[in-house]
Amino acid sequence: QVQLVESGGGLVQAGGSLRLSCVTSGSILSLNRMGWYRQPPGKQRELVATISIGGTTNYRDSVNGRFTIARDNAKNTVNLQMNSLKPEDTAVYYCAGARYALAPAMDYWGKGTLVTVST
Repeated sequence: QVQLVESGGGLVQAGGSLRLSCVTSGSILSLNRMGWYRQPPGKQRELVATISIGGTTNYRDSVNGRFTIARDNAKNTVNLQMNSLKPEDTAVYYCAGARYALAPAMDYWGKGTLVTVST
């Protein structure tokens, strides 16, 4: 069983930056695809970004160019650098991992970290 633990959330002003980190309890190499999701207040959870074991990335349109996902296989971590934050980025951010590249859903989830962007 793989456990994912997020950190790095907090309160930031619009235009600021935050860096989220996710540490896996086991080897991150067991998770082919890693991702960050978020759930804004009163809304459904949505995909933010994913990264494959080979480093291929994918972003939702609204964060493309502002957010960067990266994984460090040696440190069993996946990070999300968030720049030029907007109030609409306010959400609980979740780290997730899938064992297989083409899995229809993520297998493991963290408990989330809250990001609040003020005006």
